[in-house]
Amino acid sequence: MDFDAARTRMVDNQIRTTDVTRHEILRAFLQVPREEFVPAERKPLAYIDEDVPLGNGRFIMEASPFAKLIQLAAIRPDDVVLDVGCGTGYSAAVLSHLAGSVVALEEDADLANAASDNLARLDYVTCAVVEGTLTEGYSSEAPFDVIFLEGSVDVLPETLLEQLRDGGRLVVVEGRGNAAEAKLYFKDDNGVVGSRFGFNCSIRPLSGFEKKPEFAF
Repeated sequence: MDFDAARTRMVDNQIRTTDVTRHEILRAFLQVPREEFVPAERKPLAYIDEDVPLGNGRFIMEASPFAKLIQLAAIRPDDVVLDVGCGTGYSAAVLSHLAGSVVALEEDADLANAASDNLARLDYVTCAVVEGTLTEGYSSEAPFDVIFLEGSVDVLPETLLEQLRDGGRLVVVEGRGNAAEAKLYFKDDNGVVGSRFGFNCSIRPLSGFEKKPEFAF
């Protein structure tokens, strides 16, 4: 299979056509070999227009919503990014082409090991994979300029917003299905957090961010 040609088609047919216009984002997707981050038996599916399953309910996000969420984050070359739920490392690799450095957080030990191996093998030296609970972020390296969540959430933990630097941004999809919304949270220079709607976006949920059952009396 010609993966280079498939990667170009992904950018031209899946990403450019969904209002992703920043050239540096398009270049990042062209430069990262997505097939190197998927299980061997799924390599031929690396560039299909949908999520690529990694097992245990985890996935590499479909290219189009992933690119649109990156554009919403407005990542700058000197930003430190926390990538929450990095899976096998593909998302961190793409983000590293836009940011100064990426802390790739993963709580599944097997996925974290795969991400470390993949990123090291492909020489992504500005990415560091760390293992920990996704909902808790990674406070020992905080604050971050950008926090990026690799799946939708029912509830956004306050802990993650606390790990934003003043002037920082957090991008997340809140809700499920067609009612879900991509939102940009931002912290001003006085530490006050605000948010704005980005666009409607239906992606798979990220495990651990489910709303707890409520009991009514």
